[in-house]
This record gives sequence, C-alpha cells and structure tokens, in this order.
Amino acid sequence: MDHTRVVVIGAGFSGIAMAIALRRSGFAVTVLERADDLGGVWRDNTYPGAACDVPSSLYSYSFAPNPGWPRRYAQRPDIHAYLRRVAAEVVDHVRFGAEVVAASFDETVDRWRVELAGGEVVEAEVLVSAVGQLSRPVVPDLPGARTFRGPAFHSARWEHEHDLEDKRIAVIGTGASAVQFVPHLQPGAARVTVFQRTAPHVVPKPDRWYRPWHRRLFHAVPVAQRVGRVGTWLVGELLTAALTTAQPLGTLVNGLFRLHLRRQVPDRRLRARLVPTHRIGCQRLLFSNEWFPTLAQPNVDVVTEKIVAVTPTGVRTADGVEHPADVIVYGTGFAATDFLAPMRIRGRDGRELADEWAGGARAHLGITVPGFPNFFLLYGPNTNLGGNSVISMIEGQCGYVLRLVRHLAASGVSTVEVRREVADRFDAETQDRLSRTVWTRCASWYRDATGRITTNWPGSVREYRRRTAVVDHRDFHHGGAR
Repeated sequence: MDHTRVVVIGAGFSGIAMAIALRRSGFAVTVLERADDLGGVWRDNTYPGAACDVPSSLYSYSFAPNPGWPRRYAQRPDIHAYLRRVAAEVVDHVRFGAEVVAASFDETVDRWRVELAGGEVVEAEVLVSAVGQLSRPVVPDLPGARTFRGPAFHSARWEHEHDLEDKRIAVIGTGASAVQFVPHLQPGAARVTVFQRTAPHVVPKPDRWYRPWHRRLFHAVPVAQRVGRVGTWLVGELLTAALTTAQPLGTLVNGLFRLHLRRQVPDRRLRARLVPTHRIGCQRLLFSNEWFPTLAQPNVDVVTEKIVAVTPTGVRTADGVEHPADVIVYGTGFAATDFLAPMRIRGRDGRELADEWAGGARAHLGITVPGFPNFFLLYGPNTNLGGNSVISMIEGQCGYVLRLVRHLAASGVSTVEVRREVADRFDAETQDRLSRTVWTRCASWYRDATGRITTNWPGSVREYRRRTAVVDHRDFHHGGAR
C-alpha cells in the first residue's frame, strides 16, 4: 500500500473532484473544510434566485452526469444537492469545521505541516488548495456604514431572518448576484434603489424547465444529454474566442445585448443609463430574462451617482441626495485576486507564498509554483473562464495533479517542484496573450490592484485540457528519495 498522504483544502466542486480522483486511485486523502457542510459557493450563496449561468449538463462532472436536472440552468439548491450526492463516496474523508490558517513545508522530512485554527497540525506529503476564487466576499468601506440603523449584509452572507416585505431596500452593486436577487426582492418591496457604478452587459438566458419526458430520455438514452453537453461546450468555446482570439465575434453578442435591452426597457432615459461604457466581455457577461423588466418597474430606481456616505437612515450620493433605506444589500463581489488569503503558505527556506506573489499571483498552468514542492492549486491563477464551464478546467487540473501524485508514489522520489524558468516562461506567454484580450480594456475583478490579469485563461478549454493531459517531467525538479 502506498503511504503518500494528501491533504486537500476546501470541499467545493474542485476539492470533491480531487478527493474522488485520489481515492479511486488508492491514495489516502483528507479534505479540510472550514464550514459544517460541503459545497463552496453553492453552500454560501443562499440569496433568493441564486442559480448558475452555465447550463446544468455542462456545469457538472463529466464522470457524474445528472439526468434528473429539473431545468436547463440549475438553481442553487439543485446544484448543492447534486454535489452532495456525488461527494457521498468521499464524505467520510472530509473533516468539517477544520479551518486552515497556515501550512509550511518541512524540508527535513519533505512533508507539509498544515495548521488548523484550533492549533492542531495535520501532516501530509502532498498539499492541494481547492479554495477557489470566489470565497471571500468584499464589502466596500463606505463612510458612515457602521451608523446605519437597519440590517446590512453581503449577498453571499444573506441574513434570512429579516422580513424584507414592504421595506425600502438599497442594493449596492449590479454584478452577477444582484442580477439574480433583485428581481426576487422587487415584487414585495416598498422600493428598491439600485446603485450602479458600472452597467453590466446582460443578454437573454435560454432557460427552460425540463419536462418528465426529458428526464426519462436522459435516463434511458444518456447520449442525448451528452450531445447537449457537447453542444453547450462548443458554444462556450465560441464565446471564449469572442473575448480572446476572435474579438469581432463580440459584435454579434453586443447586438444581442442591445436588442434585449431595447425590447425589455421601453423608457429611453432608463435605457441610456443601462448601456455599459466598456466593451462587451471586458467585465463578466451576465444572463437574465428578468433584470431589465425589474429595473423598469415603478418601485425601482437606478442611481448612477457615486455613493459618498451611508447615513443612519439611507445612502447619500455625490449630488447631495439621500436615498432612504430600511435595509442595505451589498452585491459587491469577491476578492477574486487574493488567492488563498488569509492563509499563510510557506515553501522552501520559509518563503511566503504572499511574497512569491508580490507582483501578482501566478502558477505554471495555474497549478504549481516554484519553491513550493508537492503543492498544487485547483482553480488557481489564470484558470478562470469568460465564456465556458470552469468544471472542465477543474477536471483537467485534477488529472494533472493525480499524475504527479502517482509519479511521487511510483518513482521513489519525495518531491516534485516546477522549475522556475518553466513557470516564468508560462507566465510570460499567458500575460502576453492576455494583453491582446478584451479583459485589458477596463477595470474588473479579473485584474489585481496593479492591473495584472491574475484570474482568466487566455485560450480555449480544449487547449487547456490538451496542455494538462500529459505531465512533462522535464518541467520539474525531482528531489529526495523515500
């Protein structure tokens, strides 16, 4: 029996996929999850209307198709339930309530020492981070925010104990979450005031409920669902190309956005406020059939003036107007570029990962970092997508990590560590390609404080899967012996 132990941090989609791959290959794995349930973003984001903007057939594991999806675009409870079902084979290897605060590589024994919040230390030969990019909500530091007398919370930390019926609700932010929850708040609210800093591009969402015959067909003829999965993947690849290598295709998507806006918002003045100033795709493209009609309702205001302060009874903007509110909901996104924070990761010679990434997060193939042996990232730097399912990327990463772990177990070496020149060459290529994409044309959560794009992949999913399908061991230092 092999004695290579693996610790995986996080029990979301990537962590569960990694655990399943490792267990099926016979490795000892422990998943450390800080919460009391698995699911990652699908556990945390319980706001009204939470759903996926990738069709269910593709936003699921290729090794665990689900013929029972109730609709084309699954809602949060269905995705969470799916992940729980798939995770059943490894849930006994998940330690819930185990928050990782630090990890350090002990060079005397070639082993990772993982420190938990309570002081316990867990040791393993291999450490895998599966904490993702969208796990830490951002709440803007607005003057006077603490003086507000009513409830105020981020959409990813929804406070369900508050009755929002007949309340005046201030919504700060117009990103992917707000586009979903505002249409659910509007019908019962006295007034909804949406504070918009940047208008998003919103296109139709081709959603539908599946009828019983659909589900019977998917059960009886699995290839029918696979055909839909492949078709959706191909459309996603085209959309990715429109943002990266074939940007003229973006003109077609922009035309769809403008037609959607014109059809759903008859008021010209409101329509003018909802037209973005940036190129389509520069910020995340959103899908909704309810967003624009909701903003056109008589009890909804769209405010584009800059917020200057929160008062005890509302929100004041730069034009001096105070907008009264009983509740504030922040739809202001996540600290996507602060990978692994606030955990402290130390590699060789005690080097901090935060210092290694002082100029922006980077990793070879988004997975391995020089100076940090036997340490791997899932959904790491430059592996996010603008137009396809990240699950496909995660599966490619899990396969790559599994090959390296198998190599450790079979070869007798104790460490694998990517060569710095290899990682630097990959990073230079990635940033050069990203410099020619639409994502350089505006500020967004894809970029860090210096303007560097640390989140997105500049190519297709097909290319990434090809590059992670085989490990070139010439790219690595192989150290020690067991």
